Amino acid sequence: MDKAHPKACFGNLDVVFPLQDDGLRHTPETCMQCPEKTACLRAAMEGGEGLTLHEEKIDRAYSAGMMSFFERWTRKKSIHRKRKTRQ
Repeated sequence: MDKAHPKACFGNLDVVFPLQDDGLRHTPETCMQCPEKTACLRAAMEGGEGLTLHEEKIDRAYSAGMMSFFERWTRKKSIHRKRKTRQ
């Protein structure tokens, strides 16, 4: 693949790491065969959608009782600050 012209799906979190019916995200088989899968997933995670993914993980940990309210609040506040600085 030409670095100057990546595929249209490159870095799109909903394509390369979609949310499934079980409430978790899984990489599709088509992406597993792509030679750019690692760079693509990294690009998706570095974008604003990646911050949304981190928020989902925090919410799951809090719901499962593995994180206190204060820790959840602190981590979500950090994500909110990162999102503001990227705008």
